[in-house]
Amino acid sequence: MVRHAPPQVSAPLPPPPAPQNLTPLPANPAAAQGPRRLEDFRSERREVQEGGRTVITEPGRIIIRDPSGGSFVRHDENERFRFGARDIQTQRVGNETRTVIIRPDGSQVITVIAADGSLLRRIRRDVRGEEFIIIDNSYRDPRAVGGFYVDLPPPVVRIPYDRYIVDAEDAPPDMIYDTMEAPPVDRIERRYTLDEIRYSPNVRMLMPSIDVNTINFDLGSWEIPPDQASKLQVIADGLNRAIQRNPREVFLIEGHTDATGNDTDNLSLSDRRAESAAELLTQQFGVPAENLTSQGYGSQYLKEQTSGPSRINRRVTIRRITPLLNGGVASLPPPPPGIAPPR
Repeated sequence: MVRHAPPQVSAPLPPPPAPQNLTPLPANPAAAQGPRRLEDFRSERREVQEGGRTVITEPGRIIIRDPSGGSFVRHDENERFRFGARDIQTQRVGNETRTVIIRPDGSQVITVIAADGSLLRRIRRDVRGEEFIIIDNSYRDPRAVGGFYVDLPPPVVRIPYDRYIVDAEDAPPDMIYDTMEAPPVDRIERRYTLDEIRYSPNVRMLMPSIDVNTINFDLGSWEIPPDQASKLQVIADGLNRAIQRNPREVFLIEGHTDATGNDTDNLSLSDRRAESAAELLTQQFGVPAENLTSQGYGSQYLKEQTSGPSRINRRVTIRRITPLLNGGVASLPPPPPGIAPPR
């Protein structure tokens, strides 16, 4: 077997824009994923300048390019939660917007968005009315400084490399299951918000990851063919086992592209690949949608160091981020008034 050069453990990026004025996502973009190939909707992109930033909108996505050269992509995860919903309600409570997804069994997923468009909380309410806070971004650690980007040194990794970045194709199921519940590889100094985790590589790298190299994508596509979808069974089993043990587990699905194409295309494409994997894990394998979050990184993290087409680089990665969200401790501060603590 040919072994490709491992990705760098430290991958510094230009800090993304500060979050004070996020461009609002469309309230209900038609067909969040849109067409299944990138060239089908390039003509629908619109580009504007906002405060020195370039903001590019397209069906289901906003891509923001900072003057420093950094870029990132955003999408509305509520679209993914709509699958199989019995009812969807949107409520305005003060400066917050709450979207309530009601499922056929009566359980609910509640997403609370701040006035600036950022996620405050994601909550699951079961059929008995018991509430579990899956993500709580309303608490801001006093040690947090600045915007989304957190400038940390690379973690000190003391475990074998093949246990830190696990190749799903080669790993036995037990190794995949263990990685789904593995602890951080280095000390976690504080709680991080979801956006800090998404946009700070050395924060994410505190947690082991699984490269889902059992599936690859065609050039310019985010569709997972049926013959490859079944290869996600072991991944789904590991996710479901971890979530059954702890209903508040959160897993980040990261999308990647090869180095062909431009940055805008690659960010959009990688984000859609991550969302496609999350959709499939929920719709075909029953992984709760609210325990998954997704983010695309374009061609920033190549596994095979080549500037040409590479099926190996067109992949998704899965990482448990629960300890990053809760600061590496088992308990969280008391929930906001009116929200019952998890039991």
